Amino acid sequence: MSTLTVERAVLGDPLTEPLIRELTHEYVARYGAGGQEEMAGHPAEEFTPPDGLLLLLLRDGEPVAGGAFRRYDAHTAELKRMWTAAAHRRQGLARRVVAELELAARAAGYRRIFLTTGSFQPEAKGLYLATGYTPLFDVTEQSAEFHLLPFEKDLAAPTAGKAQLR
Repeated sequence: MSTLTVERAVLGDPLTEPLIRELTHEYVARYGAGGQEEMAGHPAEEFTPPDGLLLLLLRDGEPVAGGAFRRYDAHTAELKRMWTAAAHRRQGLARRVVAELELAARAAGYRRIFLTTGSFQPEAKGLYLATGYTPLFDVTEQSAEFHLLPFEKDLAAPTAGKAQLR
């Protein structure tokens, strides 16, 4: 039986390399040069305490999923860098990462989470809807053109973040 653990990490650590490599590939495949710009647009310091955090889920010591938050404003964290390794999808790992990040953001003093995903990532849209995020867009709108899909969640709500950070 495999062991799943949650670890804090810093961009640039060897364990974060699969996250960066796969996210960059995925974003570029879906969004072209805009995907590369997104990955390069935020320095590692934004995802370090006290204002941010990067978490990895490790299965038997190997990174299988992860995500981060950074300061959006004084009361709001912004989720970024959500990733699940292609070979480990459809196992609830992204939901676990979201819950762990929510707990950590609340512990850091944030009262709200904001995030955006792209319209070419329907699985991300589904994840955030399924984990209680409020869409700040018309969910019935269908468009072949790219647009950002913003979401928010009140961290004071009783269902926000049920996992435990280790």
